[in-house]
Amino acid sequence: MRRKSIFILLLVWVALSGYGQEKATVGQISIKTDEVLNADKKVTAYMEADGYEGPIGIKLRGNSSLSFNQKKYTIELRDNQGNEVVAPLAGMPAHTDWVLLAPYNDVSAVRDPLAFQLWRDMGHWAPRTRMVELAINGEYRGVYILSEAIKRGEQRVNIAKLKKTDVEGRDITGGYILRIDTYDEDDATFPSKVPGIGEGIMTSQITWSCIYPKKGKLQPEQLAYIQEFVDSVELTIQSEHFTDPEWGYARYIDVPSFVDYFIHTELSLNADGYKRSAYFYKEKLHADGTGGKLVAGPVWDYNLAYGNCNFCNADNPEAWCFEGGNTQPTPALWQRLLQDPAFRKAVKVRYKELRKGVLSNEAINGYIDGHVKLLSPCIKRHFEKFPELFVDKRRQNPRQQQPFGTSGMGGFPNMGRTPQINGFGMFPNMGGFLGMGNLGQTDAISWFAAYRVSSYEEEIAVLKQWISNRLSFLDRNIEQFDKGWEPRIQTTGRNNVPQFNGTPQFNGAFPSPFPFMPMF
Repeated sequence: MRRKSIFILLLVWVALSGYGQEKATVGQISIKTDEVLNADKKVTAYMEADGYEGPIGIKLRGNSSLSFNQKKYTIELRDNQGNEVVAPLAGMPAHTDWVLLAPYNDVSAVRDPLAFQLWRDMGHWAPRTRMVELAINGEYRGVYILSEAIKRGEQRVNIAKLKKTDVEGRDITGGYILRIDTYDEDDATFPSKVPGIGEGIMTSQITWSCIYPKKGKLQPEQLAYIQEFVDSVELTIQSEHFTDPEWGYARYIDVPSFVDYFIHTELSLNADGYKRSAYFYKEKLHADGTGGKLVAGPVWDYNLAYGNCNFCNADNPEAWCFEGGNTQPTPALWQRLLQDPAFRKAVKVRYKELRKGVLSNEAINGYIDGHVKLLSPCIKRHFEKFPELFVDKRRQNPRQQQPFGTSGMGGFPNMGRTPQINGFGMFPNMGGFLGMGNLGQTDAISWFAAYRVSSYEEEIAVLKQWISNRLSFLDRNIEQFDKGWEPRIQTTGRNNVPQFNGTPQFNGAFPSPFPFMPMF
């Protein structure tokens, strides 16, 4: 008992001390380019940063965030001939691909680093981050989060490198990185056979993307394999025998990772939870027939999480993320997994364990306090650059100001102040956001925000209180998970799910998901 208490105190000390977080100081990045930055292709630039000085390729990233006053960027390290260069950056392991995340609509500037750190502390890989200040062509651009990108690699998503010749047998079984998110013609995609859930959603179609290998390198046999494997996962979860310990979903998914992903997502109450920026990976099957399961994670994109969003119930600390919202469909598999008492019990056991250390109020608040201390020398400059992030009236609710959009729980973002790009609205080819035309000049922070603050100190206080309220809600409800608790069932997606009494078979052209294990 004494040893356990010492361990808990050590975890709290780690969080309070800021150990394992960003470097003790905020870094500086300077980028120079003669070309106009755009969201379509990388342009050549020169970067000076901690651990690197040389050429890069850089482009804008994001969707709605393209209209923000502070932009996000994708960076690729290069040599003088334009070839990719693998190098460490700001003390993080060497790679060629990096991301500069703009915390524009997260006044705390802590939500992404916090989410990533919690996932790492839960025992998984998540992008490492460093806080930096950015200047482009001598112009100060504010505080940024320099982050690793989600890529395959020994120091990132550590899965097998899938070669073009790996088209049969055990070789074809891994590794793949998958994503549920928006997509374009450059992505290798396939539709889910299980409709998503949500109340009032415009479509129930879920689309998967294979982001590793990339579309240009992914072989037809490999795409067919991973699509049929995902089909097996989703259809098995929807089948009558899904709880069977041998033939049910546990045969296909890494259950502990799905348990942790559920806890992590529900704590954050991410408006995009499960349905956007949702990543999975699949390692190669082991020679003895074990492994090769679908793993949930890594985590990504939490700037609208932890109470910072005014749609999809995301500002209500007593809502469930897995129940979906009114925007895009939520994969039905999460609701279905919670119908298994064994899965719920696993969630309860794991959650209670995490609450003693990683997810304790002390540990989370300690991380936030360390982050605030880290930013203290430079955060004033950031808000001087973007004074619109604060309002005079404390916690002004944007819903009371905006005449358009749905303000009810679970609704769409309010559109009363539509972000503009060159005066044409967020999507110029549509005549404004969803074709609504020019509704006025941008106030992007109000467009998404569940609340407004007048100071950084107030923002941190609001964030801490929200997390405390959220943890209290989870404490009460997860405690009931093995006592007859049942999720609220939505039939939007499952009405159209075919009756299924076994694992889908491959058509003979490709191996089964588990070629060394008997099918039934």
